[in-house]
Amino acid sequence: MVLLRQNRRLRALRIYNWSLPALAVRLPDGRNVRVCPSAGVCASVCYARNGTFLWPVVKARHTENLRLVLDELDRWQQEMLAELARPRFEGAWVRLHDSGDFFSRKYLDRWLEIMRARPQTHFYCYTKEVSLFRELVEPDPPANFWWVYSYGGTQDSTLDTEHDRVADVFPDEESIAAAGWHSQAESDLLSVLGPRQVGIPANNIARFKARQNGRKWSDWQAATDAARRKKLARPSPAAAPSVVKSDVEPRGD
Repeated sequence: MVLLRQNRRLRALRIYNWSLPALAVRLPDGRNVRVCPSAGVCASVCYARNGTFLWPVVKARHTENLRLVLDELDRWQQEMLAELARPRFEGAWVRLHDSGDFFSRKYLDRWLEIMRARPQTHFYCYTKEVSLFRELVEPDPPANFWWVYSYGGTQDSTLDTEHDRVADVFPDEESIAAAGWHSQAESDLLSVLGPRQVGIPANNIARFKARQNGRKWSDWQAATDAARRKKLARPSPAAAPSVVKSDVEPRGD
């Protein structure tokens, strides 16, 4: 079984992909699985919910990857270790989740074990699972693992652009330059090897660009979060005063 694949854009950089379904999926046995637990506004403009990702053969492969992780985790880990032991992965890069994310701590733990067992291979990812990484990765990261926290998720407010490596999706290259961030358009590896503040130009998908409406994902998510807080803070309509019966009998004149 081939678990890691390449696309034409990343092949020249010796980057392989490991993919899961984007956002959420219904497995053939009827289970519903949230694969991107911390997805926010990104869910409505996710490139992995468009184009070739929707082809039946591609969807089936990604769904089977998820099923294997869920139901046969030990087998998956051993097969991944065996695949990574092949000579072609010496010095190569593996991008985890060109679609999907680290949906559970058990799953992330297994990847960390795999990385430590295959130090000859480099691994990197974009992720919105900030709290999980703060707990499991940041204290003792594998030496061959690089990651970048990407805006557009429900944990955006916990990110610090001065401390964390962060990626934000901008409307275009011009807006990235104007913000003083650096673009990873030349090479996806710049997301983890270049300067700490990473700008990604929005995909040229008309309906997605219309939804983004000229905003950075971080600004869009912040506005969405603020609107949600405002809605939750609204007082509920005042209930009609109830009549309370006194325990004390009224005194007569």
